[in-house]
Amino acid sequence: MTMSHDQRYDFLVFIGRFQPFHQGHLAVVKEGLKRAQHLIILCGSAHQPRTVRNPWTSAERELMIRGSLTQDENARVHIAPLMDTVYNDDAWVRNVQTTVKGLITAHHRMPHKPATVGLIGHSKDQSSYYLNMFPQWGSVPVDNFQQISATPLRQEIFSTQGAEFLDSAHNQKLPAFVRKMLNQFINTEDYQAIQSEHNFIEKYRLAWQNAPYPPTFVTVDAVVVQSGHILLIERKAKPGQGLWALPGGFINGSEKLLDACLRELKEETKLKVPVPVLKGSIRHQQVFDDPHRSARGRTITHAFYFDLEPNKALPKVKGSDDAKHAMWVPLAELEPCKLFEDHYFIIQELTGM
Repeated sequence: MTMSHDQRYDFLVFIGRFQPFHQGHLAVVKEGLKRAQHLIILCGSAHQPRTVRNPWTSAERELMIRGSLTQDENARVHIAPLMDTVYNDDAWVRNVQTTVKGLITAHHRMPHKPATVGLIGHSKDQSSYYLNMFPQWGSVPVDNFQQISATPLRQEIFSTQGAEFLDSAHNQKLPAFVRKMLNQFINTEDYQAIQSEHNFIEKYRLAWQNAPYPPTFVTVDAVVVQSGHILLIERKAKPGQGLWALPGGFINGSEKLLDACLRELKEETKLKVPVPVLKGSIRHQQVFDDPHRSARGRTITHAFYFDLEPNKALPKVKGSDDAKHAMWVPLAELEPCKLFEDHYFIIQELTGM
């Protein structure tokens, strides 16, 4: 294929969450295909549990994108999932570089000539800081098409009955194929579960609406590891009902952070390890403060890493309080799509896995 005068790149890279894929995203894709022979689309926040912020899987989002393009366009578009690494920007950049390199190797037809690569997108807010993280690539800035944003679209989709959204003028902000997918999605149990979670969070936030300023919540989490296993609970209630989570919770006004962590750990797991042993097993503690880490509002957690002495017999645990179950899980069997909020990334950061 010969490149026209405005196709300056062999490959352009478009990174986004596409929750959902809307007309603004489609406009970027169309522009990218004008400016490059190939367009690489990376679907961020892949392998996450379904939440109000991330309702659709990376496979569903790829279907949204491909269903909105022609056969010829699809032949030049290459889509891959991209996992978050919330507390390690360098690891995230490396993941992007590795994924892009693999796709270029597979699709660049002139190995004797290095591929020209650029990053396409528009700087909408602080979440677009990644546009400055790839100085080795060119840059193709684009304007925000009709100021469309996915956040208010999700708000409308889950705050109303989905059918009402499809009947409104706002549905035109989605490509026709995405509207068709949404029409099917609103009849699924997944939609009902996300809408129920959305309603719970809205009521939770409503309780704080008369506060003089937006509240910041402080929580604690216990990362307890022994013999290659980590202690997790299954959440009993919303938000995140049924997901695996670290034992933890909100601090009381009269306790220190470590005391709160030990209290929550004992309350939720009935862990049969004496407190002095737990205190002696603390290897590290760290603050985790991603602004989007909790749908309930700004929540900063203090996590304590307890590294217990190896033993063939793992301590007995039993779910209690906010935990439906408590269990020891091999670190190799952790799945990010089953873990609550950013707990997978907290474990990843503290254990170095």
